[in-house]
Amino acid sequence: MPQSGEVDFADLARPGPGGAMQLELMVPEIHCAGCIARIESTLRAHPAVTAARVNMSSKRVTLSWLADQATANEFAARIEALGFSIQPVEAGGSSEDHDKARGRELLSAMAIAGFAAGNIMLLSVSVWSGAPDATRALFHWLSALIAIPAVAYAGRPFFRSAWAALKARSLNMDMPISLAVVLACGMSFYETARGGQHTYFDAAVMLLFFLLVGRYLDHQMRARAHSALSQLKSLTAKSALVVQPGGTRLNTPIADITTGMTVFVGPDTQVPVDGVILSGSSDIDVSAMTGESIPQPVFEGATVHEGTINLTGELDIQVSASYGDTLLASIVAMMEQAETTKARYVRLADIAARIYAPMVHGIAALTFFGWLWASNGDWHLALVTAIAVLIITCPCALGLAVPVVQTVATGVLFRNGILLKDGAALERLAQVDTVVFDKTGTLTLGRPQLVPPAVMDIDQLAIAAGLALHSNHPLSRAITALAAQRNIPAAPIDEVVEQPGAGLHGSYRNTPVRLGSRTWCTSEPAKCHAPPHQLEICLKVGNAKVHTFRFEDELRSDAKDVVADLQRRNLPVALVSGDRPHAVAHVARTLGIANHLAPWSTEAKASYVTGLNNSGRKVLMVGDGLNDAPALASAHASMAPSSATDAGRTAADLVFLGDRLTPILIAHDVAKRARRLVMQNFSLALGYNLIAVPLAVCGYASPLVAAVAMSSSSLLVTANALRLRLHAGPAGKLSNTGPAAAVAPHDTSRSAA
Repeated sequence: MPQSGEVDFADLARPGPGGAMQLELMVPEIHCAGCIARIESTLRAHPAVTAARVNMSSKRVTLSWLADQATANEFAARIEALGFSIQPVEAGGSSEDHDKARGRELLSAMAIAGFAAGNIMLLSVSVWSGAPDATRALFHWLSALIAIPAVAYAGRPFFRSAWAALKARSLNMDMPISLAVVLACGMSFYETARGGQHTYFDAAVMLLFFLLVGRYLDHQMRARAHSALSQLKSLTAKSALVVQPGGTRLNTPIADITTGMTVFVGPDTQVPVDGVILSGSSDIDVSAMTGESIPQPVFEGATVHEGTINLTGELDIQVSASYGDTLLASIVAMMEQAETTKARYVRLADIAARIYAPMVHGIAALTFFGWLWASNGDWHLALVTAIAVLIITCPCALGLAVPVVQTVATGVLFRNGILLKDGAALERLAQVDTVVFDKTGTLTLGRPQLVPPAVMDIDQLAIAAGLALHSNHPLSRAITALAAQRNIPAAPIDEVVEQPGAGLHGSYRNTPVRLGSRTWCTSEPAKCHAPPHQLEICLKVGNAKVHTFRFEDELRSDAKDVVADLQRRNLPVALVSGDRPHAVAHVARTLGIANHLAPWSTEAKASYVTGLNNSGRKVLMVGDGLNDAPALASAHASMAPSSATDAGRTAADLVFLGDRLTPILIAHDVAKRARRLVMQNFSLALGYNLIAVPLAVCGYASPLVAAVAMSSSSLLVTANALRLRLHAGPAGKLSNTGPAAAVAPHDTSRSAA
C-alpha cells in the first residue's frame, strides 16, 4: 500500500473486459524507444499482466492484468523502480504541457550556463596570463561564486536523470556528465581553498553549456512531433440533437446517446453518430472517410458515419453504434496503435548512447585506480587525471552530432517549402525503399476542374453559374469558379430550390432551368455519357437540348516527373485510393504506376502499409485525408500537402507547401545527405576520442586542456553539419512554395482524400 500522502493507484484502476483490471498512468519522462522497451518489458514480465502498451506521444502507459493476481500499486512501484515518475492521468496534464515545461527548463538552464561560462572565461584570461598570487586567488573565488550556483541550476536535467538511473541500477549518458561536472567543481573548490594554481570551473560550466545546447536542439526537434490523436478526437461531436417522442429535439451529450435513439442532423452540419437514415435525403461529403471526391446522395435506409458532412438536406438518423464504437473511434484506435509502433524506432543517437555510457565509466574508473597504483596512492593526481578523462570523453560532440544536423536540415527544408515536425523522421525518410500515394488531393489537386468543350456557350455557362451559386456541391463550385475566371457574370435565377441527391431547379426569364444529374434534367437513363474517369453534370433550359459539363480532377503539374524520378531511384511506387476505380486507373496509367488499388477503405489502407512494413519494406506514405491518417502514422515516414485535413497534416512527419510534388524529392535528398553527415559526425567524435582519450589517460591533458579539446570537437561537428546548407535540392528553387507560402485552411466541404 502507498505511504501516507501518496497516490493510491488502486483507486484509479477500472474493470475491463473478461474480468481484467485496467490502469492508465502519465509518465512524463518517456522520451525514446529505450524508455518504451524498459517499461513494457518490465510490466509484461509479471505473470498477471495481459497487456501493456506505452504511447510516447501522449506519455501514457496503459495496462491490463488479472484482477485477483496483482494490484495497481505493484505495477506503479515497478515503473518507479526503473527511475520514472508517475502521475494519475487526471493530474498529469497533457504531453504538450510537459514538453513546453521541459523546453523552458532547458532554455533557462542553457542561458544560465552560457552567461556563467562567459564571465568565468573572462576571469580565467587574467589567470592564464600570469596574474599575481593574490589576484589569482581572488579570481578563483569569484569563479567559484559564479560557477557553483550556475552548475547547481543548469545541471538539474543531467543530475535528475543520473540519479534516476542510479536508483534503477542502470547506466545512461547523463551519469558521466554529472560525474565530470560535480568532480570538476569539487576539485576546483578544493584547489581554491588550499590556494592551488589551477581550477576547472570554466571547464565544468562550459561543458554544461555545450551539452545543454545539444539537449535543447534535440528537445525542440522531438517536440515538433505532436500526436495526431488529439486532432482526430476533435472531430468527435460533443453533443447531438436527439428527437424526443413528442417530436421536440433535445441537445444531448454524445456520451449519453445510445443505439436506437433518433438524431436530427441539419444541412452544413457534421454527422455526430453512426446510423441509418430514417427520413430525409441529402448529399453527404464522405471524402474524409472513403476518399471519394464527390458527395454521395443518401436517402432513407442509407448508412452514414460520424465525422462526415451533411451538405444539403435535413436527416433523421437512427443511431446504430454507441459512443466509442463508431467508425471514427476505430480510426482513432488504429492511429494510437500506429503511433505506438512508430515510437519504437531507435534513433542513431540512442544507439550510440547505449554503447558510449558504460565505456566512458569503465575508462574513467580504470584511469583513477591505475594512477592511484602508479603514483603510490596519490589520490589527488589520480582524481585530477580521471576528471580530465571524464571531461575529454563527455559526449558534447556526440550529443550535438544528431540535433545540429537536424536543425540545419530543418532550415534547408523550410527554405524549400517543407515543414519537418520530427527529427527522427529525417532518419526514417533516408531509409525508405517504397512509396505509397493517395490519389485525390495528393497526386491530384483535389479540386474538380471543368473540362471545356471546343466551343463554350457563354449563355449556358452563365445560367449554370446562376444556379450553382445556390449550392455547396464541389461541381457547382467548379462551375462558378470557371465563370468568374472567364469574367462571365452569373445569370439571375429566380425561385432556386435544391433537391438533395439530384440537383437544382429554378426559373430564368420565366423559363424553367435545371442543373444536376442526367436523370434530374431529362428522362434519359442515369448512365453517365462522360469517359469513366470523368464526372458530369447536366443543364436543361426549357425544352432545349441538355448541355453537359464534364469534370476531371487535375493532376499536380509535376506529378508524372516526380513518380518517374522516384522509380529511377529504385523506389517502387503504389497508388492506394478510396476513389472510383476508373478514376484511379486513369491516374495510374497517366503517371506510369503499375500497382494501383481502389476503392480501399481507411482500414484497408492502413493494413496495406502495415503489411509492407511487416514484410521488411520501409514505406513512405504520401496522403492528405482523415482516411489516410492511420496509414500515415503506420508508415516508416510520411508526408502530406499543406492543403490536407488537420488530421492528415498532424499525422504526417513532413508537410509540404504549394501545388507541386517536387518537395518529396527534395526531402528525400536532404534526408539522405543529413544521414551521411550524422554518420560523419559520429566518426569525427569517435576519431577525437581515439586521439584524446589515450592522452588524457596517460596524464598529458589537464582538465582545462580536456575542456578546450571537448569544445573544439563540438565546434567541428557543428561546422560539418553546416555543409548541408550548400545543397539546395534537386530542383532548385520551387515555384509557389517557401516560407511565405500560406498553409491552406481545411474546408470541410472539400475533398480530403
